[in-house]
Amino acid sequence: QVHLEESGGGLVQVGGSLRLSCAASGRTFYSYAISWFRQAPGKEREFVAAIRWSGATHYADSVKGRFTISRDNAKNEGHLQMNSLKPEDTAVYYCAAQYSGSYSPSSDWYDYWGQGTQVTVSS
Repeated sequence: QVHLEESGGGLVQVGGSLRLSCAASGRTFYSYAISWFRQAPGKEREFVAAIRWSGATHYADSVKGRFTISRDNAKNEGHLQMNSLKPEDTAVYYCAAQYSGSYSPSSDWYDYWGQGTQVTVSS
């Protein structure tokens, strides 16, 4: 079992940066794939980025080169550094975890979810 809690969301201007954090409970955090998803009003939840337990990373094309996902297994934390933010990045951002060495861009694959944190990019 893993409990996830996101933090770091907020209001930022176009071109600004935010760093989201995902604090996880559990002693086997290092065995989980960690991903970030986002959901804008009226839209489906979409994959943003993932990091496997090996450290390998994967990104949606829309954020590649602007967002960086990382993890600190010693602190049971995951992070999403978001730079060059655009209005279309506005959404609730969710941290997700799955006990696996792989990953998936499908939200159905993940068993554990945080409550989400709002990111608003103003123009």
